[in-house]
Amino acid sequence: MKMKRLLALAVCALCLSSSVSADQGSVSVLNELLRGELSAVETYRQALEKFKTGSRAGELKKFHDQHVTAAETLRNHVVKNGGEPVMTSGAWGTWATAIQGTANVMGETAALKVLKEGEQHGVKEYKELLENENAPAAVKELVRTKLLPQQQEHILSLDRLMTASMNS
Repeated sequence: MKMKRLLALAVCALCLSSSVSADQGSVSVLNELLRGELSAVETYRQALEKFKTGSRAGELKKFHDQHVTAAETLRNHVVKNGGEPVMTSGAWGTWATAIQGTANVMGETAALKVLKEGEQHGVKEYKELLENENAPAAVKELVRTKLLPQQQEHILSLDRLMTASMNS
């Protein structure tokens, strides 16, 4: 009898430790995505300094705002999963911001190209999330239905803006 109770306690302990581990994995995955969105917010903010007026500025501002919303949504999911949201974009954001600053000096097409590369990096991260078993189902649904299509639309729009920039 004691052996059965001990075995039951051991199984319960294993279940609890694996669910804590899964929650920590979820938070880690979500925070990584949040870092990417924070990086996008920073690089778009910096690019908007280059594109102060006109239709390009309006479109880039819209993308910036969508990334702000995505970051807030991911931040809420981190908290919902029992984690502490990251506050900065980390090393990737620092690098992306530096590259964007350099591209801004080089011209509009270069600035747009850096934004596109950042969006492509985001698409890659979102696709990896969809394959990650630690990712919460609700976040996968959010990525599949909203965040990934949004990133892909940004890429198409940036391609169009680059073409227009090269032709003007």
